[in-house]
Amino acid sequence: MKDIGSYPNVRLRRNRKAEWSRRLVSESNLSTNDLIWPIFIREGKNIKESIKSMPGVYRHSLDKVEGLVEKAVNKKIPMIALFPYTPISKKNSRGSEALNRNNLICKALRLIKKNYKNIGIMCDVALDPYTDHGHDGIVKKNYVDNDETIKILIKQSLLQAEMGCDVIAPSDMMDGRVGEIRKALDKNGFKLVQILSYAVKYASNFYGPFREAVGSKKLLRSDKKNYQMDFRNSKEALREVALDIREGADFVMVKPGMPYLDVIRLVKDNFKIPVFAYQVSGEYSLIQNGINNKILNEDAIYESLISFKRAGASAIITYFAEQIAGRLR
Repeated sequence: MKDIGSYPNVRLRRNRKAEWSRRLVSESNLSTNDLIWPIFIREGKNIKESIKSMPGVYRHSLDKVEGLVEKAVNKKIPMIALFPYTPISKKNSRGSEALNRNNLICKALRLIKKNYKNIGIMCDVALDPYTDHGHDGIVKKNYVDNDETIKILIKQSLLQAEMGCDVIAPSDMMDGRVGEIRKALDKNGFKLVQILSYAVKYASNFYGPFREAVGSKKLLRSDKKNYQMDFRNSKEALREVALDIREGADFVMVKPGMPYLDVIRLVKDNFKIPVFAYQVSGEYSLIQNGINNKILNEDAIYESLISFKRAGASAIITYFAEQIAGRLR
């Protein structure tokens, strides 16, 4: 770094003396434009079901979804992400419910798109909410079969696009799935449907509460290390991102978020593409439990989200989206 002067001529605290001054020189800022709100949906009517491991987060029946979308629109959150809780009776080894035209996601898409045109909807593309083994794809001989899984993911993507999904988000980590999904979307008249690739998804210990939320936690009998990334690696992330960009991804994701801020920065510095971050369920629960137990104050939420922006994230999927949006207006 070049010579930047010395004390007493230089006093860095001068720019920190008042709120207006700190605002003028702030390097990273957060707005509602940066937020994506994940919403868990379930079958039934008039249900708002708490998720034990995620205090303040709920599973909502479809008749409650429009009210949530209305909140997002009013708070100027640009996109929501839908995740289904699938009853065990509808799960099997191939995740067939993912291709049911009347599954929860399809019904929610039709409902929302009928009345709301100016909010984006992101849909997860993976089989773990629908399989009876909890894995993201087709398991053969205790190994997730990459190419067989992609065949189903293509069908799942096309179905979601047909129902009105704006952003297809493959989170499965199968090699080559982005390119195959992009080709299928284009061939079937969905050239403007965007792909948010979970390009850098680590085999992390921070996903536990999410798996409870979608009902896959108790079913998962082994880890996902043979398809999700090793958390010891960062340069591998650049290869994953490069491949997904070449295959047609419109945005890329780093997941989890806060333990991987270095990876967000690495991707941002190496590629000219929007980089999203997912503040995952384990991160949310740690912060929210800290607040509930008066270990942290609520400003920790804002601080955590600013850390993503400082690292270079273009947008953040966070369970705090609706809460923090009210403070940002």
